[in-house]
Amino acid sequence: MSGKPDRLLLLERAFDDPAFPGSTFYCRDCILIEGLLAMFPDRTANLEVIRVPWPRPRPLVVEAIGEANQNLPALVFSDGGFVNDINSLLDALHSRHDFPEPHP
Repeated sequence: MSGKPDRLLLLERAFDDPAFPGSTFYCRDCILIEGLLAMFPDRTANLEVIRVPWPRPRPLVVEAIGEANQNLPALVFSDGGFVNDINSLLDALHSRHDFPEPHP
């Protein structure tokens, strides 16, 4: 890994969806990652955690990994590339940042 941290892009912890007035939501996968961050804060030294608003387009995400890749959470590698599906992201957090592995 380079000297720059990997960037972990998450949705804000709670958000509203205009399609469902009066309801507040969270992203299930983002909350899973938030739990890992909270449980293992010592493993986050080489992570820059960025929380972005729910509505698309998500300019920061588009800039980092492209318009077609706005699914979050996403881990953008400091040395190039990214993952934005939950299983690959959990694997990368384990291999790149020493988080424990999920039990099969």
